[in-house]
Amino acid sequence: MVVCGDDGLAYRLAAELRGVYGEQVTLVVPPNERTARPPVVGRARAASAALLDRVVSAAVGRGGGNLNGGGGNGGEPSGDERLLEAAEPSEAVLAEAGVERATALALVYDDDETNIRAALTARRLNPRLRLVLRLYNRRLGQHIEELLDQAAALAGTDAAADDASTVVLSDADTAAPALAATAVAGTSKVVQTDGLLLRAVERPPPGPGQVAGPGLCTLALLSATGSDPAWADGSEGSGEQGPRLLPDTAEVREATGRGTVVLEQVSYSAGAPLATGRGVGGVPPLASLFSRRLRWSLAGMVGCVVALAVALSVVTGINPLSAFYLTLLDLFAIDDPAIGASLGRQILQLLSGLVGLLLLPVLLAAVLEALGTFRTASALRKPPRGLGGHVVLLGLGKIGTRVLTRLRELHIPVVCVESDPEARGLATARRLRVPVVLGDVTQEGVLEAAKIHRAHALLAVTSADTTNLEAVLYARSVRPDLRVVLRLYDDDFATAVYRTLRAAHPHAQTRSRSVTHLAAPAFAGAMLGRQILGAIPVERRVLLFAAVDVGGHPQLEGRSVGTAFRAGAWRVLALEGRPEADEDYVLRAEDRVVLAATRRGLAELLGRRGLPSQPPGSAG
Repeated sequence: MVVCGDDGLAYRLAAELRGVYGEQVTLVVPPNERTARPPVVGRARAASAALLDRVVSAAVGRGGGNLNGGGGNGGEPSGDERLLEAAEPSEAVLAEAGVERATALALVYDDDETNIRAALTARRLNPRLRLVLRLYNRRLGQHIEELLDQAAALAGTDAAADDASTVVLSDADTAAPALAATAVAGTSKVVQTDGLLLRAVERPPPGPGQVAGPGLCTLALLSATGSDPAWADGSEGSGEQGPRLLPDTAEVREATGRGTVVLEQVSYSAGAPLATGRGVGGVPPLASLFSRRLRWSLAGMVGCVVALAVALSVVTGINPLSAFYLTLLDLFAIDDPAIGASLGRQILQLLSGLVGLLLLPVLLAAVLEALGTFRTASALRKPPRGLGGHVVLLGLGKIGTRVLTRLRELHIPVVCVESDPEARGLATARRLRVPVVLGDVTQEGVLEAAKIHRAHALLAVTSADTTNLEAVLYARSVRPDLRVVLRLYDDDFATAVYRTLRAAHPHAQTRSRSVTHLAAPAFAGAMLGRQILGAIPVERRVLLFAAVDVGGHPQLEGRSVGTAFRAGAWRVLALEGRPEADEDYVLRAEDRVVLAATRRGLAELLGRRGLPSQPPGSAG
C-alpha cells in the first residue's frame, strides 16, 4: 500500500493500514512536515503552541521513523513501513514509492488538484492499481472517478476482475455527520449512502425500575457511569469502565447504569432534499421580507381599520361594506367631510384620519424593509434578537461547511463564527440563510454576538487546536453547563483536554473529535477494496458500517444471521436490498451483507495478516 499526503490524515491512514490490517505501507510526505501540524491561528499563547508541538511530535513518533503515532496505535517500527520524503507526488516519486508493484494508492493531499494530477499519473504507471482519492468537490469527484475507471478499461484492465477501481472520498463528508450528531443531544447518528439509511441513537441509562428499549439491536454500551467521569475517557484505556462495542444479549442484560447506542432503523430510500429556507425560484419567502415587529405593526393597523368600520356601521346603521368603504375614504383623507352628520360619525372620521397618519410611516417602513431584504439577499445575516437553543459553529472551512449543511438538514438552528471573510463556507451559509458573525473567536465580544449565553451547544471545528480550546474555555466561563464539542488534531492532547474539562465541569457534556480519526477507517477500507459505508463515534472509539460479500468468508457463509454475530467484533444488520435481516436466514455465497464492526473485527473478518496487539489508550 502507498499513501501520499501532507497532513494528519496520511499518517493516520498509514498507521491504520499497518497497525490494524497488517499491510506493508510506503508513506510519502513533504520534507520536514512529519509533524503535519495544522497552522495555529488566532490569539494563541506561545506556551500552548509549544505544548502542542511537543504532544504532536511525540504522537507521530519522529524518533526512529515510527509511523504509528499518527494513528495512535503505538508499537515499534517494523519492516512493514517505509517513509519517503518528496515535495510533490511526481512520476519519479510515485515510481520510487513502488506504485507499479503496489496493490493500492491513497492520495490524501489537502489540495484537490494535486490528488487529481497524481492519480492520472499513477493510473498510467499501473492500470491495475486501486486508487483512493481525497477530494472535497463532490461533483468533480464523480467525473474523475469515471474518467480513471475508463482509463483502466482502455488499458485492457477489467476493473471488476482486477479490482482496479477508483474510489473518491471526502474526509469532511465522512466526519461531518458524526460531528453534527455529537453537538446535538438526542440527535440520531445517521449513515446514509446509495439509498441505504442506518439510524442509531444514543440513549441515557434507564431509571430505577425502567428497562431501556433495545431498538433493532444494541450497538454499544457507553461508559459505566451516566456522569461520564473524567478518568473514563471512552477509549480502550478505560478498561471495564469504558464503552463496549457490539455487546451480546447477556452483556446488555447485565449492564446497569450504562447508556446505550441502539440501531433504530435500517431502510433503503433516497434522502430528502435539503431545505434551504427559500421560496420558489430562490426568492425569499414572504415572511422573511419583514421583521417580526413590523409584521405585528401591520397587523395592528389592519385591526384598527376593521374596528373603525364596525363602529361606523353600528353608529350610523349603514351596511358593513359601505361602512368599510367610508372608513377607507377617511383613512386616506379623501375629501368627504361629515358635515351635518351625527357627532359619532364625525368623531369616527377624525379617528380614521389619525389612523391614516399613523399608517403612512408603517407603509413606508414596509417598502424600505422589503427593498432592503431583496437588496441584501446575498449578504450575510446577523443573529436575530431572542435567538436561543441553537448551535454555535466555529469555523467554515472544509469540515465546518459540511457540518453546517448536515445541521441544517436536521433543521437545527445554527449561528456560525468565522474570522476569514473569504472562507469557502460563507457561500453555503449565505445560501442557507444562516446567521454569521465575522471576527476572531478569541477576541472578546465575538462569542457574545453569536448568543453563546443562550446556545444549546458549541461546536469548534477550526483548523487550530489552540483556537478551539481557547473558545471552549471562554464559552465555559460564560456558560459552565454548555455542551461543547472540540475538533482536536492530536489524540493524546485531546484526551488530556477532555479529562481536564470533564473534571472542571462534571455536570456539562464534553466531547472531543478528530476528523482524521473518523475518516481514516473509511479510506483504509476503500484501499482494501471494501466498501466502508460510514462510521459513528462511540465516545473515543469508532464503530464501522461496511458492505461485505458473503462468499469467501467462512465466518459468514453457511451461517444464520444470528450465529454469524461475534460479540465485540461484527454483527450483520441487513442484506443488501432488504431492510430486515431474519435471525434464522442462512447466508449464501452470493449474498452481500451490511454489517457493523470494530476496526479489528473487520480486519479479522477480511483475513488480514499479522495483526499486532493494540496498546491501551488507542481507539478501537
